[in-house]
Amino acid sequence: MHYRPILARARIGFIIPSSNRMVEPQVQHFMPDGVVPHFTRIGMTNRHKAPLDQLLPRILDATELLADSACDVTVLQCTGTSMSGGVDMEQHVIAEMERVSGKPALSAASCLTSAFQTLCARRLVFISETKQEGHDRKVAFLREAGYEIVADKAVGLANSAEYCSTPPERWFDEAITLRDDSADAYFISCANIRSIDVIERLESELGKPVVTSNQAAIWCSLRTCGIEDVAPGLGRLFEHRVARRLAAA
Repeated sequence: MHYRPILARARIGFIIPSSNRMVEPQVQHFMPDGVVPHFTRIGMTNRHKAPLDQLLPRILDATELLADSACDVTVLQCTGTSMSGGVDMEQHVIAEMERVSGKPALSAASCLTSAFQTLCARRLVFISETKQEGHDRKVAFLREAGYEIVADKAVGLANSAEYCSTPPERWFDEAITLRDDSADAYFISCANIRSIDVIERLESELGKPVVTSNQAAIWCSLRTCGIEDVAPGLGRLFEHRVARRLAAA
């Protein structure tokens, strides 16, 4: 068997928590042919948890390493971490990543807000994996960014092992229970869960767009690279070819 070299259409770098087990398989599964994802891990959750400004040196070291792989865009892919310092700090982190890499940078938070803007979604049903304290920090970020939370729930899972082992059906059931027809979209947070598996089924049932952390990161990173492919299974968001905020920049 002869090895066939990859002629990359784009290379996308992901900085993920050392505890994360879902980003790599989900990104690898849904990325279009010819788009090469690269990954590096840093401590930013569990025993490594720290304020975002204190994590910034680690994030920049990881960004620099991914830049060595000629990544076209780099994504800080941890929802809670990227939202934890508020909107201004999140934007500062992105700017510093771009300074180090010389290329566009994104965070889980910026990918999500780009998705909401593109979907014209201001009123959200919000579900997160975490306990109430972490959930409330995400709610605070979303409100600061201008979103109205019409219904929400902190599912309260204990740790990364529970995040990963919780079946997709749990996220389907939670969203159905919180159904609110006044919402513009449903947001299921966390890059370390399997909510991505029920996006299309939920959209069919709810009649509204469903956004998840890894789906939004795949979409936004592709669109940032100018790749307009549709990813089967990832719902209404992928009907939109260009992120409005990025297109206007």
